[in-house]
Amino acid sequence: MSAYIVFTRIKTIDQKELEIYWASIQETLKGHPIEILVPYGKFEVLEGEEIEGMVIAKFPTMETARKWYFGDDYQRIVKHRQKGAIYQGILIEGIV
Repeated sequence: MSAYIVFTRIKTIDQKELEIYWASIQETLKGHPIEILVPYGKFEVLEGEEIEGMVIAKFPTMETARKWYFGDDYQRIVKHRQKGAIYQGILIEGIV
């Protein structure tokens, strides 16, 4: 069953840290079955607090999503995203 990781950027703290993260993210995707469905596209908040942006990535399974997220390559750069902004990250299983 497909799985999705949804990263919601709540508030930017340090733009330079985010730029380091963004410059490094592509390398972490190599060799992983990941499809970026929504890379900070246009959005409209219908309910809840305002956000700055969102990314939605699709994986074949929850396990493949975890393998990417907890893998050495991603964990090496995630600190820059965490220093750069307040995010919420969600892993959700889908039926599509």
